[in-house]
Parts: sequence; structure tokens; C-alpha cells
Amino acid sequence: MRAAARRRSRCSASLRFSTVAWFSPPPPAELLDPVLATVSEAIRDTATPGKTLDSSAPLIRILPSFTPSHFVSLLAGEPSPLPAPSLLSFFHWLSLRPPELFCHTLETYLSMAHFLCRHRMVSDATHLLRTVVSRKGKNSAHHLFSAVLRTSADAPRHCSPHSSIFDAMVIAYADSEYVSDAIQCIRLIRKSRFRLPLGACARLLDILIKSNSPAAAWAFYSEILSYGFPPNVYTFNILMHSFCKEGKVKEAHLIFDEITHKGAKPTVVSFNTLINGYCKSGNLEEGFELKRAMQEAGVSPDVFTYSVLINGLCKGRRLEDANITFKEMCSRGLIPNNVMFTTLIDGHCKDGKIHTALDIYDEMLKKGVMPDLVTYNALVNGLCKYGDMQKAKWIVEEMKRKGLKPDKITYTTLIDGCCKEGNLEAASEIRTEMMLEKVELDDVAYTALISGLCREGRALDAVRTLHEMMRAGMVPDEAMYTMVIDGLCRRGDLKLAFKLLREMQSRGKKPGVVTYNVIMNGLCKLGQMKNANMLLNAMLNLGVVPDDVTYNILLEGHCRHGDAAKLKELRDEKGMVADFATYTSLIDESLKKSTTDHYT
Repeated sequence: MRAAARRRSRCSASLRFSTVAWFSPPPPAELLDPVLATVSEAIRDTATPGKTLDSSAPLIRILPSFTPSHFVSLLAGEPSPLPAPSLLSFFHWLSLRPPELFCHTLETYLSMAHFLCRHRMVSDATHLLRTVVSRKGKNSAHHLFSAVLRTSADAPRHCSPHSSIFDAMVIAYADSEYVSDAIQCIRLIRKSRFRLPLGACARLLDILIKSNSPAAAWAFYSEILSYGFPPNVYTFNILMHSFCKEGKVKEAHLIFDEITHKGAKPTVVSFNTLINGYCKSGNLEEGFELKRAMQEAGVSPDVFTYSVLINGLCKGRRLEDANITFKEMCSRGLIPNNVMFTTLIDGHCKDGKIHTALDIYDEMLKKGVMPDLVTYNALVNGLCKYGDMQKAKWIVEEMKRKGLKPDKITYTTLIDGCCKEGNLEAASEIRTEMMLEKVELDDVAYTALISGLCREGRALDAVRTLHEMMRAGMVPDEAMYTMVIDGLCRRGDLKLAFKLLREMQSRGKKPGVVTYNVIMNGLCKLGQMKNANMLLNAMLNLGVVPDDVTYNILLEGHCRHGDAAKLKELRDEKGMVADFATYTSLIDESLKKSTTDHYT
């Protein structure tokens, strides 16, 4: 009985001690710091409607005595804990005071950031740290990290920093575009054996990837992976894609190999990204090798895989292999899409196999895959090159029936096809339709028209079209001017040819040797050898070096219309034999370069 009574007495005493310890009364009023007491009371009063810090007369009076140390004490809960939002508001209120009344220090900023992180207000802490970082500038990571550790250790009852303070610090540097400092922070965190800030690492990695510097992003990713950052196939795929965009397929392949080394498994996107990179670089063999490796790894190729391979084969003019690959895809139950059909159609059109292209088009329709404008433009271009303008126009009508409107490429391709056939009336009709549909002619369309007009001997119409082109805001190049000048010279209109030459020069286009050669040819054909010799001297004075064609033209001209002495002088000087067929073919070949095999 006595023992039980003694145990009850001890338990009762222990309970009384615990109660006293837990609910200890506040220190006597005479021990409180009056400054802290006044400020604390003022902050509490702001919860009362109508009360603000600016309206607190006691606070305003005591503010000159308030120091950064007092603020840190408030954060520590002296004289009693205050709500985190209220203390943050007070922090910002202090920031607006004149410097002679109060000025925040690095310690107040960092102590506030620690306080906010402990109260799960990390975004507010990050905002404060961004301000600190902006003031410290670059190469401040080591100093700021040390200050963060010091302010955490100096804070009463808080000897270890909250983990989120490191996330906030790294993000603050990253958002301020001080990437090297952000990386340095992560290294310091790792060296000090704190937990790796995963969120901040992910944020910094995203910034590096978006900075179009895949090498820097990969170096950072490799580093944090070695620190224990969890591998993610999506990130590997993005980095591979970035390297492939830069044409660095070997580097992308090294990253691909790291996927399995890090314990992850490549996905269909991983394989497709690398296959696409190899195909675009022209290495189809490696692309097909990856496809085999893909299947061995149990990853099934999808439509994109086959689309990339078929596109590469078509670009390499390996159309038989493209057809075989296409059939293999269909045999696997994969449904070809619009892009794949269009790739095959375009490839066969460019290879001159227009009938095969039309067969693929029919198969496309049978499978219920709708052609788009790109598909139809590929067919129109192929048919125009093949010379089947009737079928090309039928395809355009078919396109319209399906609700698609011809665009600039469609119309320009038709105009060029008509001009090459010599059917300028049809080209003019297409141009009129183009204008009615409010589709503007571009330089390619004008080139096709002017080339066709010159080819048909309608040089004056070509001049008018050239000026129309300029009124539309387009600037003809040297080849375009030369084409029209040649057309004028061939019809014997040297006066207008020289006028166009002067206009060309006034517009800042320096005539080259080909331009002078066509005028020289026109002068010699008309027997104007004196003017031809003057043109030669003008060329030399302007720094335009005559070529073999120039002297052959002069030799032929003097042979037909000049004197024997001048002919012998030219022959002795250049050691050439007059060959009219040679120089006319050379001129024509030069002028062909001014036309374009457009939109191919």
C-alpha cells in the first residue's frame, strides 16, 4: 500500500513538472525588450479591422530604435510567435522605410527566407533570394551559400537549414540567368552532404535544354545523375533530339547508350529520334540497323519509324527500297498516313515515275487517307515536269472538288509548266485566276513568266512584266535582268537593251560578264563592231574581266564584219578559234541558271 502511494505521489509530481514545463508562463514584463514588445504588439494589431502598421503611433515612435537583430529575434518567436504572413508583411513594410530609419541586411533577408521555408512559403522565400542574388551578382554562389549556413546556425533553436532553402537558392540563381552560380550551389549542397534539391535540378536542367546548348545540358544532366538524380527517358529523348537538330548524331547515340547504362529502357521515341537523326544525315544503313535493334529489344516500330526511313530512301532516290519498306509496314498492320503517302508520291514524281506516283495516289484514296495541299502540289509539279499539262489541270480541279484551294505553289507550278510548253495564253489565264483568288505572284512566278516570254521572243512583254514585278515590291536579280536584255538583243532592240542595262546599274545591280556578253553578241550580230570594242573597254574599266565567250563573240564578229587586222590582233592575243556554236551555247547555258526548277 505504501509503495503504491509512493508511486502515485511520484507520478503526480512528474505530471506537475511536465505541466509546468509545457505551459511555462511568459517572462516577467521587466525582462521583455520594450522594442520587441511594442513591435510585436503592433504586428498583432494589424489583424484588427482598420488597423495598419502605418497607423500604429507606438511603432512609428520606436522604429528608430529597431535593429536588424530585433527583426531576427521576432522571427525566432520573441517575445512570442507571430503568424508567418504577418511577419512577411512587416518585412516588406520595413523595406519601404527610409534608410535612416531601417535598412535590411543580408542576415535579415536570409533569416526571413529560412523562416518562410520552415513555414512552407517557398515561393516567397525564392522571391527574397532573387533580390539578394540580383544585388550580389555573378560568381556569388560560394559566399551566399556560406551565409545561408551561418544564418541558419545563428538562429535560435534552428541549427540545420530547411531543405527547401537550397531549392529556393538554386532557382533564384537560375531565374536570374546565373547558370554557373546555380550549378555551383548544387555542387556545394552535394559537398556539404545535404539532400540534393531535385526540383531545383529539374528546373535548371529545363533552362539549359531550352537555351539551345545541348552540350551544356548533357554535361549538367550527367553530373546530377552521378549525384543520385533519378534518370528519366523523356529527358534523354529531348537531349538526343537537340543533338540531332545540330547534326551531331554521334553525340546523340552516346546519350542513347547511356539510357540502358543508367538502368532505364529506351522507348519507341528514343529509337525514332536516333533513326530520324541518322536518316537526315544520310546514314540510312545505321537507321535500318537501329530498326533491327529496336525489334530485338522488343520495341515495335511505329508509323513514324517507317515514315522516317521511307523519307530517307526517297531522298536518296532508292525508290524500290522505299516501296519494299512501305509494303513491310502495311504487312505489320500499320496504317500509312498522309505524310507517308505524300513522301512516296513526291519521291516518284521527282524521279520522273509519274505513273507510279498516280498509282500511289489512287491507293491513298482507296485506303481512305485524304490528300492535302502538299500532296496535290507534288503531283502537279511531277505532271508539269512530265509535260502532261492536261492531267496537271485535272488534278487541280480534283483538288478543288475536295474543298482545297490552290495556293501560290500550285499556280506558279502551272504557270511555269505552260510557259515551258510555249502556251503563254494558258499561263496568262492561270495568272488571271491567281489574281482573282487574291493570291499574290512571287518572284518565282514572275521568273517563270518572264522566262517564257523571252523564250517565245516576246521581249517587250518581258520588259513590262519585269517592271510590274518591281512595282509589286520585288527586286529582280542580275540573272533576271540578263535574261530580258538577251531577249531584247536577240530581236535587235539594242537601244532598249542598253536602257535596261543602265536601269540595272542604277538599282545597285552590278552587271557581270554574262550580261555584257549578251549585249556584245547583239552588237556583233548587227555588225556594230566599233560599239562592241567600246563595250569591251567599258567592261575592263569597270573591272569586269572578259572570259573566253567574250573573245569568241568578238572573233566571230570581226570575222564577219570587222577588219582583218583587228581579227589577227584578237587571235594573236587570245590564241582562240572562232566558234559561233560554242559561245551561243555558253550564253544560253548561263541564262538557264536564271530560271528555277521551283518548289522542288
